[in-house]
Amino acid sequence: MKLIPTILLASIVLTTAAEPKVTLIDGSWNPGEGGPVTTRPNPLHRPFGVDFDSKGRMWIVELEGGRVHRLANGVRSHVSGDGSKSYKGDGGPLGQATFNGMHNVAVGPDDSVYISDSWNHCIRKIDSDGQITTIAGTGKPGFSGDGGQAAMAQFNYIMCITVTPKGDKLHIADLKNRRIRELDLKTGIVKTIAGNGKRGIPKDGTKATEAPLVDPRAVCADTAGNVYVLERGGNALRVVRKDGRIYTVAGNGEKGRADGIGIEARFHGPKHICADPDGNIYVADDVNHLIRKFDPKTGAVTTVLGRGKIKLKQPHGVTWEKGKLYVVDSSNNRILRVE
Repeated sequence: MKLIPTILLASIVLTTAAEPKVTLIDGSWNPGEGGPVTTRPNPLHRPFGVDFDSKGRMWIVELEGGRVHRLANGVRSHVSGDGSKSYKGDGGPLGQATFNGMHNVAVGPDDSVYISDSWNHCIRKIDSDGQITTIAGTGKPGFSGDGGQAAMAQFNYIMCITVTPKGDKLHIADLKNRRIRELDLKTGIVKTIAGNGKRGIPKDGTKATEAPLVDPRAVCADTAGNVYVLERGGNALRVVRKDGRIYTVAGNGEKGRADGIGIEARFHGPKHICADPDGNIYVADDVNHLIRKFDPKTGAVTTVLGRGKIKLKQPHGVTWEKGKLYVVDSSNNRILRVE
């Protein structure tokens, strides 16, 4: 597959008194948001995740569109995926690969690109030469392989994946196995770090590997080594401390739309998280159409975006990059940057 460039994407900035400065990276403003409503050729189709390589290029994956894009210098190119729900191309060039329900993308310090190919129950890797391989999962749903090579292990609906701040491990939200698993990128060994496979709300202070989880949708680590777990149906944010014990830090399981301290806050179907260098956690609160922020120092959950002029529609992806928050506004088929 040849790179298919689209037109130059003009970044337009909007600022309101009630919201931070927001820049349109790809897509269109909505009516009433203050910017021009535009129609561009080859629009994104339900983008779900973005991340950046060392050259500053943005990698974009689509859930329903089934395509991988790369945005550089304002030009977006279609680099992989033909839109089909299939599993092809391993061992060959990226352009020949196909996917089935990509939920997000993560880039390692060596610019390896990792894709959670969710309904293929695996993780795909794009190396610096543009070759693609499966590094975790057999393609068949199940649970096996802890303590061994991830390529021989089984997963069941890999949702979101993130590279740790040190770049040495990949955290995996293994949804239907109700576990968070960790892949050592140097050895290829996978293990479970949270969840015992049963459905339930973990008790604070329980050893994470012995605790139940409701439905771990997303995971990320902060620079201090804490691992945060977001549960969509559980409507809660949890954390696995460095001692291996799990705690609920925001939300109590009830659906809602309230800011507040700790379990007083309410989420509704949150789907993705990321951390900034100060340890703040950003939450794509999907059904509420909001972006939320959890401050671990105060325990406060606040709303960052979505209650003012800028209206989101089922945001999925959140990514922190060089002091800015990138929001994948999935059902508006666009990408925004928040200062």
